[in-house]
Amino acid sequence: MNQDMPFLPEAEARDEQEAIGAASFILSLRAKGIRDTALLRAMELVPREVFAPRRFTDLARTDVALPLPCGQTMTGPATVAAMLLSLGVQPGQRVLEVGTGSGYVTALLARLGADVTSVERFNTLAESAAQHLKIVDAGKIRLEVGDGLAARVRDRFDRILLNGACPEIPETVTSLLGPGSRLVGAVAIEGVPHLVRIERNTEGELAQSVGAALRISPLVTGIAATL
Repeated sequence: MNQDMPFLPEAEARDEQEAIGAASFILSLRAKGIRDTALLRAMELVPREVFAPRRFTDLARTDVALPLPCGQTMTGPATVAAMLLSLGVQPGQRVLEVGTGSGYVTALLARLGADVTSVERFNTLAESAAQHLKIVDAGKIRLEVGDGLAARVRDRFDRILLNGACPEIPETVTSLLGPGSRLVGAVAIEGVPHLVRIERNTEGELAQSVGAALRISPLVTGIAATL
């Protein structure tokens, strides 16, 4: 036996590999221009592999989108980071997330200190997300099954995140923005999704800005009847 090669128990070796993988993951995000310390820390601490389908856990710490049940997609980490960076969540803010999916972005929002209400149209995905969020002890989160783009009565949020691209952002959602609040999502421009940010100023007026192209799936409206 080579005396220069220390023996590591299997659990320690696995932990070391996970630490190396997490560090490489964060470095890859920094290389793509994500430098916000709180966001990078959240993405380091929330294990994407817990939320990824089991057969794709080896790809969880890479910048690729992953397929989910019900024909949905787990958005790639760089796109998630860009959207969360634009959203600018602060601790204690009320956040509405439309499209829970696997629950990964939900966990990131909670890790950033948000009070999260997340709405998923597929019951199967909502149930799976709830289990994932229990594993990581994500914090203060309310999960709902329904149409996240439908009208809500009396609700107002500091931040709204749409996890998908829309032809346009519906008024049913922008009406939930109070003064000083912000919505981030994506709109399709000539068939290509682009980051969109909508802010309501203190006078109640809305301002929209469109950013870079994103790799993100369409956001489907309505409640899924059977899934």
